[in-house]
Amino acid sequence: MTDAKLIAEKLLQAAAVKLSPEQPFTWASGWKSPIYCDNRRLLSFPYIREHIKSEMCNIIFEKFPEAALLAGVATAGIAWGAMAADQLKLPYIYVRPKPKEHGLGNQIEGYFEKGQQTVVIEDLVSTGKSSLQVVDVLKKEGLNVIGMVSIFNYGFPVATQAFEAASLRYYSLTDYSSLIELAIDKGIVSKDQLETLMKWREGPGQWGEKR
Repeated sequence: MTDAKLIAEKLLQAAAVKLSPEQPFTWASGWKSPIYCDNRRLLSFPYIREHIKSEMCNIIFEKFPEAALLAGVATAGIAWGAMAADQLKLPYIYVRPKPKEHGLGNQIEGYFEKGQQTVVIEDLVSTGKSSLQVVDVLKKEGLNVIGMVSIFNYGFPVATQAFEAASLRYYSLTDYSSLIELAIDKGIVSKDQLETLMKWREGPGQWGEKR
């Protein structure tokens, strides 16, 4: 089993991913989706949590040996970023969706120095829009963002294009294709449903009407 499939198996074991091609879920954006991913559930399973943390650290260590700071994305990326920073003995900050409306009004929490080579930690990436907004926040504060690591990504073409346009190196522990292949191998979804599942990824915003 490939590393991506092994991580996908961990997501399925923890029921962090649910697949329902016939009765789609509705995302906060209003998109209809045959898949729902909630990586927060992984935190409740110690051995799964440890495995994913270790694999995330391996990628950071291998792909970004120059990293001097990790930045978690609120809220789901905060715990993973903190665990990875602890294991790698790196400084850590996290980024809010918007500045606090009280106190110091911080959007970035934690201590950092301008110019630090920073890796952003996400739990999952869909279109990449919100992830790249975090990158922009960090850059405006003088940090040198060298890349991003997530647990899962949907593999949307628009996200791939966005990361390429931003010239940002991005790695994910597992992805939609690996998950679907594993789900078919395990009989969780049928081969007959494969075309539906793959078509959704090509145009998720319109899928509810055209499926």
